[in-house]
Amino acid sequence: MRQHPEIQKKRPLPELLAPAGSPEAFHAAVAAGADAVYLSGKRFGARKFATNFTDDELKEAIDFAHRRDVRVYVTINTLIHDRELDDVLEHLLWLYSIGTDAVLIQDIGIAALARKIVPLLPLHASTQMTIHSAAGVEWAAEQGFSRVVLARELTIEEIEEISQATAESGIGLEVFAHGALCYCYSGQCLLSSVIGGRSGNRGMCAQPCRKPYSMITADTDNYGRPSGIRELPSTDHYPLSPKDLCTYEKLPSLLKSPVVSLKIEGRMKSPEYVSIVVSTYRKAIDSVADGKALNVTDDLQDLGLAFNRGLTLGYLFGKHGTDLMGRDAPDNRGFCIGVVNRYDEKSKSVKIRTTQSIIPQRGDGLLFRHKKNPSHEFGFSLNSIPVEKDGEISLRVPQPVEPGTGVFITSSPAFEQRARRIITHPTPGLRHPVLVDADVTIDALGRLEIKGLVHSRIAGKFQVTYSPDFNLEPALTHPLTPEQIELHVKKSKDTPFTISNFTVHSEGNWFLTIARLNYVRREFLKIAEDMIVARVRPAQENKDQSSCRWNEHKMHGVSKSLAARNSSTPARLALGVYADSIEGVQGALEGGCDFICFEPVFVPGTSTCRKISVHSSFEAQIATVSAMCNDAGVRFVLKFPRITRNNYLKGVLPFLSKGTDLNISGVLVENYGTAHALMQATPHIGLFGSGGLNIYNHQSVYQSAPIFRSVTLSPELSRDEMELLIRRVRSQGCLTSFSLIVQGNSEAMVSEDCILQPWEKEVQKNKDRHHPRFYGIRDSTGHIFPVRVDGECRSHIFNSSELCLIDHLPSLLQMGINEVIIDTRGRTTGYARDMTGIYAKAIALVHDGIKTPDKRLELLKDIVKLYALGGITAGHYIRGLKE
Repeated sequence: MRQHPEIQKKRPLPELLAPAGSPEAFHAAVAAGADAVYLSGKRFGARKFATNFTDDELKEAIDFAHRRDVRVYVTINTLIHDRELDDVLEHLLWLYSIGTDAVLIQDIGIAALARKIVPLLPLHASTQMTIHSAAGVEWAAEQGFSRVVLARELTIEEIEEISQATAESGIGLEVFAHGALCYCYSGQCLLSSVIGGRSGNRGMCAQPCRKPYSMITADTDNYGRPSGIRELPSTDHYPLSPKDLCTYEKLPSLLKSPVVSLKIEGRMKSPEYVSIVVSTYRKAIDSVADGKALNVTDDLQDLGLAFNRGLTLGYLFGKHGTDLMGRDAPDNRGFCIGVVNRYDEKSKSVKIRTTQSIIPQRGDGLLFRHKKNPSHEFGFSLNSIPVEKDGEISLRVPQPVEPGTGVFITSSPAFEQRARRIITHPTPGLRHPVLVDADVTIDALGRLEIKGLVHSRIAGKFQVTYSPDFNLEPALTHPLTPEQIELHVKKSKDTPFTISNFTVHSEGNWFLTIARLNYVRREFLKIAEDMIVARVRPAQENKDQSSCRWNEHKMHGVSKSLAARNSSTPARLALGVYADSIEGVQGALEGGCDFICFEPVFVPGTSTCRKISVHSSFEAQIATVSAMCNDAGVRFVLKFPRITRNNYLKGVLPFLSKGTDLNISGVLVENYGTAHALMQATPHIGLFGSGGLNIYNHQSVYQSAPIFRSVTLSPELSRDEMELLIRRVRSQGCLTSFSLIVQGNSEAMVSEDCILQPWEKEVQKNKDRHHPRFYGIRDSTGHIFPVRVDGECRSHIFNSSELCLIDHLPSLLQMGINEVIIDTRGRTTGYARDMTGIYAKAIALVHDGIKTPDKRLELLKDIVKLYALGGITAGHYIRGLKE
């Protein structure tokens, strides 16, 4: 991290971390003043549609950055299949050998293997790990991570609280400061996966959140399905599209915060975008650190021109609703320069009332867009020179324009040229000079030596010594003066260095050509560059040790996999049900389930949406369900929601830690941070892992086994991938039970945005109906995705079709699945009762020994179709994801 005289006495400035989706963008980031750059190889990164880096390009980029005192972090932030594990480990070993400063990881199994094989390679927990609480950060520190990229939904106040609670761990906190926002919590989004098989967890997101949808509502039938669908009125057609994050104006607050890194999103963006955004933040950070005012008007103009969908301070600074969402349009809006006052039919021109100092130039791209009628927008390239007078701009337009229409500059040749100049001719103020204290000595024999103390941020302090292979000649007329030596040795403008302290010691009068003196300087600084690169790379001994560990791991893995071919099959399938209402629990019990996973409604006292969340108290819900399960002789598991921020944990953990006998068999959790918090507060309660853990390979199971009695496999795994995973787990002697959700509309998104907020009056009006009101979003093909908002105003979006694996139950038992789950959340008593009864019959048939295919199972599948919402699908079970 860069040090500044005014701040370094207190704490170093946060690192400015830039994106690079291509070698060109990488060079732009370095030229623009980034302290560090994050990028990816051709595989295993969460942006597979970026150009990314070949191995040669990656090695070259790391050396280039290190010579300029810039760190490089490589992303391996996707979930990894068992068949890819060896390739990923080979890649990690290679990344370590070439001096990678850190790797960003999502998969807990990969993190564990990295600690084992390359323990000296720093690990950063990707935002894909959905870490959003102090407990999550503490867990990450225990797993060997040195830094956590926090969920973008956290506020600056929550981050302060997390920092204080985790200070002793020494772990660094990184936050996003600029760029695109995801609608869903990162790492928990399956919408692209369920729609088209392209998974965000595998770097293939098709960005369905930027597509148009209409919001619909309906009555519900006895199975919770929509009936009498009608569209809710709205002029906005992109309910899932957030604005772009821009924290520029809050940099003073961010620089005082405990974060160690400010991250710019944009590995899919152009080099020009990277150069402008990074340089703007670089200058702004330095200005704040030096006590200078920000150049707000010009800088926000540049950030707007670079790319924006509308700018927001984001959840980080408490923005919600219209302050955060750009529901009217999903694409680049350019920079708004004003509003049309009037249109003159005779001259075919408009008068624009300007709101900014910028005046469009010939060649600029202009967009005309009316907020109330965005479908009639149009744009063109300006080929005339506008006239500016008395705060108005006059220019010719190709078609009539309605007064009140906004005018935006979407492209500017002059702006793009300036962006390219930053890349090709970096401004000295943006560079990261490596300071060198130099001492030049010329002895009595004319031997010249330069000694330097290099102050590198990434390589530390070290000495450099250089003596040329020639001696100086005695001066006959014009001896070389100390001033001349200093002038030419300190010429380091085109290098990564700045020579600060400088001394000359010379015995006698000597002559040396300026060309040779410049040569001496270049060679001295080249040695300094090479030493930085060498010092950042690991020692050969450490590389050899990692290679040995890797070879031992491979041999151990081969022997274990051979021993695992005859893994045992469970004696029976247990049938579980997810429910979120007393009625749902009652139906599941009547249907004949083996255990209930109940997720009670939770509303914190500070909820802003309390009036649309009508329910009994949290404790009363649990007590009621506990008694119901006890009377029925059915196991009761308390289910926690997918997102459990500090306010939830503070509200719930004291209740559980009382040790009250509520007949709870354990708690089902969706993230590791929640599990960590429960282990600290209630060590007597058993834990179960749900789908939010993203269990994707046998190593992630192996790492989770000491924590959980059972784990739920990712719904993105195919049958063959599940079978390989389970076989390898059993080969290591791990007896953890496996669960799989086999029925229900899969939860595809969970968002901090309250999607129903614009229709709050509608929701309030229908809250007391006997059957709950149905809400959903409908895409352009007519598919309807159910929507529910929980007690904390969080939106949950579900797949348009129900997952149904009833005809695959025999193969699930055979491969080693112990428990199958029906997700009845948001559905009725009738649905829970009848669907549970159908699966209970199917499981009885399986236990009688039937195989797949079987006509009786097919008949039950046909009955399932009668109760399903939106039809049924086998998900990715047969074909897997698109890769």
